Amino acid sequence: MASLKRRQFLKLGALAAGGAFLTTRLAFAGNGGPPTRFVLVILRGALDGLAAVPPYADPDYAALRREVALHEPGANGGVLPLNGFFGLHPSFGFLGQAYANRELVVFQAVASPYRERSHFDGQDVLENGSLRPHALQSGWLNRALAHLPGAPAREPGVALGQNVPLVMRGPAEVSSWSPSKMTALDEDTLARLTDLYAHDPLLSVRLADATAADALVAGDSQMTMAAAPAQGAAAYAARYAQLVKAAAGFLRQENGPRVAVFDTTGWDTHANEGGAEGQLAGRLKALDGGLAMLKQELGPVWSQTAVLMVTEFGRTAAVNGTRGTDHGTGTAAFLCGGAVAGGRVIADWPGLSARALYQGRDLNPTLDLRAVFKGILSEHMGVPERALDAEVFPDSGAVRALRGLTHA
Repeated sequence: MASLKRRQFLKLGALAAGGAFLTTRLAFAGNGGPPTRFVLVILRGALDGLAAVPPYADPDYAALRREVALHEPGANGGVLPLNGFFGLHPSFGFLGQAYANRELVVFQAVASPYRERSHFDGQDVLENGSLRPHALQSGWLNRALAHLPGAPAREPGVALGQNVPLVMRGPAEVSSWSPSKMTALDEDTLARLTDLYAHDPLLSVRLADATAADALVAGDSQMTMAAAPAQGAAAYAARYAQLVKAAAGFLRQENGPRVAVFDTTGWDTHANEGGAEGQLAGRLKALDGGLAMLKQELGPVWSQTAVLMVTEFGRTAAVNGTRGTDHGTGTAAFLCGGAVAGGRVIADWPGLSARALYQGRDLNPTLDLRAVFKGILSEHMGVPERALDAEVFPDSGAVRALRGLTHA
């Protein structure tokens, strides 16, 4: 009975904090306002959602987490406060402030339809938008680009990193950018290449696009990055800085891409995960710093932006023998940005008792990530619901879009 009351309380709390959570609203982009932007960040390796968003008030949490358990707000190694039941990992300083500013929605006990524990298959389902791995060769976000309202850019999406991820592959043309490992060309060499390619319609366009992209990434920022060590939090922070600066450079353009995607790695914490400090804490701090930089780099465009962070699955509820966690199921996700109707946790909390765990070991997912995706794409980006149900996420009519995640 106590568990049932807690679940009802959390559900009602999310509804009350969200106000018109279940009301249908017109998409921002469809109201004649400034074009909205959407950033998808994939956390590859399976983020430990019980560490990122600890349910410190759950009576079974501390015993499962043992030495890596986080404490109530204000205690030594305590979480950042959310709603009195969940907290944020103390490394999430920027996200904690975003929550206080009502620019962050936290989702807990979420998952894609995938229920096994293979990284590769889990990421495939997360990105292809179907029920099974390898069922589709294109990604849900690419398919959504074809349904953006108005007159989108020639390439309405951009993928940042060494490869275009599956979620952005498909029939819609997208841009791509990756950090160059080559020495920058001097002006004379660039001019010679421009002359050489002048009469080749394909190469001349590609060279012009690449030059423009590099100029955007360089931007007006005076930020410099010291050489980072090959491993550790500094290396993660340096990579975030590159990707974030590039993403902001593209999204700041008035007629440029409206959607950006990049991924991060290193979330597979089988051993020595740590608690308030340690391996995972360093990665969370780097992610948090990258989000703070994105807000700064976007400037006024931040008010039209929603950033969603997702992972392929969660990790085991209990700590293993090497002070880490193994592959699991339910996890956490985050939606932040100036366009986000935040300051709340959305969770139908199943509890962490032995009988409540999925297969006796994992957090039981109670929210389908596709409901989150659909809510953002329909309200924030203006993608028609009929396209979401039939094409973007095939055969997903039973998964209802979450409403009220972003401002109208």
